[in-house]
Amino acid sequence: MTQKSAVRLGIFAGLVLLLTTACSHQPAIDEVIKKGSGGVNSAEQQAKPYLVLISLDGFRWDYMDRYPTPNMDRIAAKGSKAERLLPVFPTLTFPNHFSIATGLYPTHHGLVANRFPDPSRDMWFSLGERETVEDPQFYAGEPIWVTAETQGMVSASFYWVGSEAAVMGVSPSHWRSYDKSVTGETRVDQVLTWLAEPEPVRPHLITLYFEDVDDNSHWYGPDSKENIEAIKRVDAYIGRLLNGLQTLPHAQQVNIILLSDHGQASYKDNPEPFILSDHAGLEKTMIIEGGSYLFLHFDQENPKRASHIVETVNQHWQHGRAYLPGDTPEHWQVGDNPRYPDVILIPKAGFAVLSTAEKSSYLSKGDHGWAPDDPDMHGFFVASGPNITPGISLGPIRSVDVHPLMLGILGLNAPDNTDGDAGSLARILGSGENCAPGSNFSSGLYKCYPPVIWFPDRKNQNQ
Repeated sequence: MTQKSAVRLGIFAGLVLLLTTACSHQPAIDEVIKKGSGGVNSAEQQAKPYLVLISLDGFRWDYMDRYPTPNMDRIAAKGSKAERLLPVFPTLTFPNHFSIATGLYPTHHGLVANRFPDPSRDMWFSLGERETVEDPQFYAGEPIWVTAETQGMVSASFYWVGSEAAVMGVSPSHWRSYDKSVTGETRVDQVLTWLAEPEPVRPHLITLYFEDVDDNSHWYGPDSKENIEAIKRVDAYIGRLLNGLQTLPHAQQVNIILLSDHGQASYKDNPEPFILSDHAGLEKTMIIEGGSYLFLHFDQENPKRASHIVETVNQHWQHGRAYLPGDTPEHWQVGDNPRYPDVILIPKAGFAVLSTAEKSSYLSKGDHGWAPDDPDMHGFFVASGPNITPGISLGPIRSVDVHPLMLGILGLNAPDNTDGDAGSLARILGSGENCAPGSNFSSGLYKCYPPVIWFPDRKNQNQ
């Protein structure tokens, strides 16, 4: 029996439970501190710039052009802006945030969905279960805060996928367990407090996350008045941050990257959703219901069954397609990671798929999860600061290419493995010419550093 068969049998025998306990499986604090920075910057790292990485979950690529975002516009006006940010497959929150953090596709970093099995341990991961979210064994690759900490640079996270687990035995020096009831103002004020710390302990890498736009576009739709208000609200958070930064004596050393994990779209009124149970039996199947996608995990490996379902679905479905993982489009980068589903069903953008008609409650006013090719699934990217060349408009950029840019800004040595292309964003990475001349530079308040030398063609071969 293979590992994947074992975990499936365990699941369907009731041996695998998704727990709601809040207990943590972090390494001992002493172990984390020993491997990380210990909360103190090395002398070399104290001289580096600062980077605040901000995610606006579900903020579509065209929102800045369609709705008032005066504070985000302030960042774009002084920096660089991409036409859009291309997400990884699947276009879901956990896979995309961790791809940004690691520069890896999901097949390499392991978060292949928001829910998935880990055949090697007879366990399931779920974004809503604290025990699994905090379990470092679900995460592969090296997130940027681990890179920073292990090179003697203090990092902090007010939410980011993976920051709640001690990946490679290392946590950010400062991190928070996700709690959406914490206000945006509180999050921003904590970031400003971190940036006001004395230089030896001041974090140089900070992540910040807001879910307002994703929530409201799900509940009310991408073009609803409620979502427009959410866009205004997160823009105000950004304004609060920018205004607070201006009070810091080292404000000119702070870089900001503002982006999103994916976009958002509405369902079409017609036709009705494709109902899988009308065409295939669903016995002994673990179904991950998405509305904009459907993932099937069988209780045991059965290639013939998987192929039969794919063939049957594709004969009857006009507005979508079923795939075996190995037959997905090449640019989706779905590898042979055993955590992927046995069958993947993806509708055309705006259309829906359900396992049974009774699952219609899974459909919301707005959604994501459709193919990353669809423009409505694309996110946004703007950046500014002393290490960002201003005035450059980029075309579409890949989310995995943000990682080497961040390493360049912070002057960190790159991990051995990456799917990101350092050359992709190299032209917006300042190499010193943006440094202010005169007293600021000589007094040490404003320092710029050249980009890290990378090997753009290096690819991650780990599975």
